[in-house]
Amino acid sequence: MTRYDMIERIGKAYLTSNIEGGEYSYVQEAGSKAALEKAVGRPVSHFKLDIRFEKKDVVILVETKQVFQPEDEAQLAEYLAAERALHKGKKVICILANTNNDKIKVWKSFVEEKFVLRDETVLDSMEHYEKLFDMSKQNDREKVLKNTYDLNELLHKMDIKEDLRSQFVGTTLLYIKDMLKRCGMPTIDDALIKRLNAVWCMMSADEIRAAIKKTLDDLLEGSDNKAKKIELLQKNVLDDQKVKNLTLAHWMQILDTIIIDIYRYIDADSSEGQDILNLFFIAFNKYTGKADKNQAFTPDHITEFMCRLTEIDRHTVVLDPTCGSGSFLVQAMVKEFADCRRGKTAAEAHALMQTVKERHIYGIENEEKAYGLAITNMLIHGNGSSNIKFDSCFNCKHFIQSIDPDVILMNPPYNAKPIGIPEFYKKDWGNARDGKEDSTKGLVFIHFLSDVIKEMNDERERSGAQRKTVKLAVLLPVSAAIGANSLIQNEKFSMLEDNTLEAVFTLPNEMFYPGASVTACCMVFTLGKPHKKPDGTVNETFFGYYKDDGFKKKKNLGRVEQFDANGESRWRVMEEQWLSLFRNRKVVDGLSATAVVDGNAEWLCEAYMKTDYSKLTEADFRQTVNDYLAYLVKSGEVYEAQ
Repeated sequence: MTRYDMIERIGKAYLTSNIEGGEYSYVQEAGSKAALEKAVGRPVSHFKLDIRFEKKDVVILVETKQVFQPEDEAQLAEYLAAERALHKGKKVICILANTNNDKIKVWKSFVEEKFVLRDETVLDSMEHYEKLFDMSKQNDREKVLKNTYDLNELLHKMDIKEDLRSQFVGTTLLYIKDMLKRCGMPTIDDALIKRLNAVWCMMSADEIRAAIKKTLDDLLEGSDNKAKKIELLQKNVLDDQKVKNLTLAHWMQILDTIIIDIYRYIDADSSEGQDILNLFFIAFNKYTGKADKNQAFTPDHITEFMCRLTEIDRHTVVLDPTCGSGSFLVQAMVKEFADCRRGKTAAEAHALMQTVKERHIYGIENEEKAYGLAITNMLIHGNGSSNIKFDSCFNCKHFIQSIDPDVILMNPPYNAKPIGIPEFYKKDWGNARDGKEDSTKGLVFIHFLSDVIKEMNDERERSGAQRKTVKLAVLLPVSAAIGANSLIQNEKFSMLEDNTLEAVFTLPNEMFYPGASVTACCMVFTLGKPHKKPDGTVNETFFGYYKDDGFKKKKNLGRVEQFDANGESRWRVMEEQWLSLFRNRKVVDGLSATAVVDGNAEWLCEAYMKTDYSKLTEADFRQTVNDYLAYLVKSGEVYEAQ
């Protein structure tokens, strides 16, 4: 990038130069080299900076090179020392920039490796760099989790029903975000809280509820099926009698708690902040002590893992046909947003993000409360268009075909009522067609999606277009992988006729704790590509035994992330290992295996991997013997001694 282009990009209006050629001399500013060295406190070798910008208390220092080298960082550090000596109290961004390409390296406040801003890969505007110093929003996952638990306790004391709390805090947060926007998004401090409280204390509880409804109405303007969305959110949240019973004092305490103890620690403009926002929103599902134990809210780190498995980027159209609270959709959107920022200015990224919101994220949900959660979750993350249909996925064939998905992510209901499944898919079910739950353990949903994609491809072929493959990552109970009954076996055979089973991952026990107690696996298919090739050969399927994700159960908090002695997340290390093994199809004893499988085979790693005996202990042996003995007692083959 030329020097001229750099000045235009950051902002010519903020350029400061004090010598010929547009450079900035710290000797000129100090009056003499001796005066500069006295101010800095040591001899200086470099004092002519290529480009300097200043706006109020923010300064940007740019040193240009044809191709910058590591030793150039010391030169930039000298300019920073001079800047600090002569202009005390300034907030400084330091940049090395190439003139023969667009490569840059950016530091905030200090030219040291730990202060490198690795996400800053393109030169941007002064306004963008100003925002990097906004101290009102700093991500702090630990504080958000702790304070979310405290907020749950507060709502419990105020008698807000457990199954309402996620939706309640979600809609309240939307109102808070709108209020902060109206205030110009100032720093969240005592002055702001005092200002907001001065507004709220003049309102009644009914007026606050009306203000929340008005916010929802404005945010959903232009959204598909807006009236239905507003009706559901109004009925399920704002018109709930417990919410109506809240006094003004209650409302002010809730609003202050969310702003001061939670939202202050979330930078919603960053990818990490978007993740924390989703974590906060869905966290209340963990606290539902008497919740339906069949509810399987997918943990945030597993949704992220599945997004990475399917390699979602800003070009990917994503569908979740059983989207629940929208966790997969939010995680996919966060991944796409991050890719929008990669190599783009803030303005360019914003335009790409709008495309993602409007055309790339789609969901279907047929349960009222879950649908309301999904809509609220998307709104919290800035997606007011919310392309989520309120219907059964089985009724949405044409909707699915119209969006033409590239990736499908889903966690279908494992105990769906057969009454909601089309007769076509139950024709061979016998008595199970009128049973209490889906005997295929969710595989029937995959069968339906396979048929939709096949029909799309057949139409493409008839019109002379190329057939398309779609990646599918789905969570299912391990019983669906084992094939415990003939219906499951039939579904497995059916899936392999038109699709490839790429991988199956056995996931941690009690992954959904404290919700569903089922043990799950993640299956990855390529829809539209038969498992058996035209020449009759079959590729090996990858199997991962991923039982340890570095999370532990903790009272009142569900399963929480664990960190090592250096403060590093155990999950992050394991996630990279899981992905590396899969992408490289690497076999490691005790962790992974590959095998050629068909519909009769067991689709779990345990059937194919070798044991890593180096990790076995005496405790493992005792546990295995005890587990086997317990099985024998349960099956009636042996009896406990009286």
